[in-house]
Amino acid sequence: MADPGTDTDLALSLYVAIGRIVRNMRQDAPNAQVGPGGLGVLVALDQSGPQRVGALADAVAVTAPSMTRIINSLEGEGLVVRETDPADGRAQVVAMTADGRALLGSGREIRQAALRRRLDRLPPEERARLEAALGALELLGGAGPAAP
Repeated sequence: MADPGTDTDLALSLYVAIGRIVRNMRQDAPNAQVGPGGLGVLVALDQSGPQRVGALADAVAVTAPSMTRIINSLEGEGLVVRETDPADGRAQVVAMTADGRALLGSGREIRQAALRRRLDRLPPEERARLEAALGALELLGGAGPAAP
């Protein structure tokens, strides 16, 4: 592992570690119907309701073309639909379907169970270090500062 003493090495080490976690999560939950990008969209729609493609791209931290591909895939699976934006009839928003809500519930459970199994195997001191890092990881992931 790179020496985390420099920002470049820390960035590389974190990037590699996150990549490994994502790959292992996919292996632990092979029957998951959607990948991390699709799951991120469903979570964003669940939390904030129907949104424009650009807002979803910002929420999930992907480019607009990538978001369009994700939405097209989710729409093909019947998990989301495009609707007329009630605030601007010329625009569209993406909304989650009942199938999307059902999948979100089951997909979360599958992935969370897989992650819990991995967390349970961590030594207590490593788990405590991970818990201490959650705030910083949330900020890196685009979450705003915690409310006072």
